[in-house]
Amino acid sequence: MAGSDRIILKSADDLQLMRPACLVAGTVLDEIAAFIQPGVTTRQVDNFAAERIKAHGAKSAFLGYRKFPCHTCLSVNEEVVHGIASERELRFGDIVSVDVGVSYKGFIGDTARTVAVGGCGLAAQRLLEITEQSLYLGIAQAVPGKRVVDISRAVQRYVEASGYSVVREFVGHGVGRTMHEEPQVPNFDEGKKSSPKLVPGMTLAIEPMVNSGGVDVKILKDRWTVVTRDGSLSAHFEHTVLVTDGAPEILTCLKKPSALKAA
Repeated sequence: MAGSDRIILKSADDLQLMRPACLVAGTVLDEIAAFIQPGVTTRQVDNFAAERIKAHGAKSAFLGYRKFPCHTCLSVNEEVVHGIASERELRFGDIVSVDVGVSYKGFIGDTARTVAVGGCGLAAQRLLEITEQSLYLGIAQAVPGKRVVDISRAVQRYVEASGYSVVREFVGHGVGRTMHEEPQVPNFDEGKKSSPKLVPGMTLAIEPMVNSGGVDVKILKDRWTVVTRDGSLSAHFEHTVLVTDGAPEILTCLKKPSALKAA
């Protein structure tokens, strides 16, 4: 659920604060990805994330949010999103979605990436590549005059044409001073008659969640961890994106991306 029923546009002053928050999130994600290796537990990864978030002068936006118990969401293999850190030891060939949300000077930065633990098989690697590419195809649609559904369709068409399925129950969202703002950003076309128009100042967390098998998911008894119902692998990539007067600006990207091309 979003924190407001209206879309909150960000002013130039807002963005002077939000850009650094998003860069902190992106930096922490890079640091976590470099830390992950075979033999570490997800609890060790989360503890490392907590240290790095604090070192950057930020706070976890996830810890305590609706009573979530960890600083990051760490979802391994068939886990889709919202995985909880534990004594589970990561093994070579695992894939782990690392979802980072930080609060910094009043704004949220939200980003995610699925990381191969030491390396992975060809099937898993292709899943990661397709999911990440679907993210950038969705981002390319985040321009004035288009609608949220254009983002959704770009993701869905590419993913399904590649032989994978898009998770329906969990979606992207607006983000700013709070973790969840309007609008919701599904990764599939819901078939609604209307969809919010994209205008400069909107900040969106676009985050495809893609399964290598069926579309169905379920929530485990911990009430947080979402897994594929058929046990197939799942991948998750996310950026916080600003709609500008021209090309979209990826706020959580540390490196300047290559030109975005609409699908």
